[in-house]
Amino acid sequence: MGINKDQVEGRVKEGTGKVQEAAGKAVNSQHEQVKGLANQVEGKVQKNFGDAKETVKDHVKDAQQKRG
Repeated sequence: MGINKDQVEGRVKEGTGKVQEAAGKAVNSQHEQVKGLANQVEGKVQKNFGDAKETVKDHVKDAQQKRG
């Protein structure tokens, strides 16, 4: 299983969101905390989409090898 752009970008967004949430807590900013949580969710969704793309790609590759 390889790694694609969506997996990498999703993990980066998720990590950035965690840092943003923590910074928001440190300065007592609910706005920044919420933005951080939103980025975490967005990153997780993008990472999962990338994971799904890789799974499909692997299944197609396996099916082609079995046929050929």
